[in-house]
Amino acid sequence: MQCSVQKLGATKSHGVDDVQGDAQGERERVALFTKHQLEYLLLAMVTRSASHAGSWYTDNGQLLSQQLDGWLEAVPNSTTPIGTASSQQGEVTIPTPNARAIIAPHAGFSYSGPAAAWAYKSADWANAKRVFLLGPSHHYYLTGAAITGCDKYRTPLGDLTIDTELVQEIQTEWDLETMSKRTDEDEHSLEMHLPYIYKMLSLKNASFQNDTTSVPLIPIMVGNTDAAAEVHYGSLLAPYLSDPANIFVISSDFCHWGSRFRYTYYQPANGSAATQLRTSSRVPSDYPIHESIAAVDQESMDAVESGSHRQFLDQLRKTGNTVCGRHPIGLFMAAVERAEGLGEGSGKFKFLRYERSSLVEEVKDSSVSYCSAFAVL
Repeated sequence: MQCSVQKLGATKSHGVDDVQGDAQGERERVALFTKHQLEYLLLAMVTRSASHAGSWYTDNGQLLSQQLDGWLEAVPNSTTPIGTASSQQGEVTIPTPNARAIIAPHAGFSYSGPAAAWAYKSADWANAKRVFLLGPSHHYYLTGAAITGCDKYRTPLGDLTIDTELVQEIQTEWDLETMSKRTDEDEHSLEMHLPYIYKMLSLKNASFQNDTTSVPLIPIMVGNTDAAAEVHYGSLLAPYLSDPANIFVISSDFCHWGSRFRYTYYQPANGSAATQLRTSSRVPSDYPIHESIAAVDQESMDAVESGSHRQFLDQLRKTGNTVCGRHPIGLFMAAVERAEGLGEGSGKFKFLRYERSSLVEEVKDSSVSYCSAFAVL
């Protein structure tokens, strides 16, 4: 009997050891599987490199942060808009509450960084939970629109996370192309906004400050769309405008003037017919070319401020102004016209800043214009 008890005890003890050993082994196997799964997921993630860092802007994160801070600090806390109509409406505060849409340039930061700061500082970033980034296509021929296929966008300041779930949903519902990584990295109109987006979220958004993955990005490249396509895509974007958690960044430079841009439009001050200048053309000394460029850009800004998609398209058709982001701007304006739940006057841009890369005096010269604007939604 005693022997039987001893055997039973020994058997019981051996069984517990087996269970504990099996549990430990299972935990180790799960941990190993999880580790391998995580490694696989990390390898499978696609990160868009900061392909223009080191050329279009510095790849030194500390220096870049200091540059952005300096440009932002140079923007006043209030200003009078520069549109023909908006300039009559008094000063606006910077930032402006509920300003959830901006237009900003995308040239190299030595050219457009200071101007872009006006748009970024004017926006209300505090409650943002998602950033829509719309930019034109400079290199990839596209008649519709395309969306990123990446999981992250790298900047010298840190990575921005892509809202892959919403990107997939939009890609399917809108029937968009998916950009290849190479196409994505070749396009500068999206990348040149990433450092400013990261900087503003770091400064103004508590959620992003605690977790940089908490405010994801939805980058959309807009191709050479016609009016009907802009209305179509605008109708699909419209439902997102009323969500106070969404911010919209529209990437665009304005007039590209010079023979290298195939645009030498000159609009005399005396009301005479506009013309395309040639190298041999004589320009009146009392109205230099850069004044004509400014007048054409003013017409374009006023057309955007009107809030009328049609008026904007008509102005571009009249002057041929080489606004490279005209299609994302047009798409967004069409979205505002079709959005529900917006207050009266919402979605109408106010321009705050206008700069040019140079002041053109002779036909052989060239320049690019940079404008910054915001809209309350």
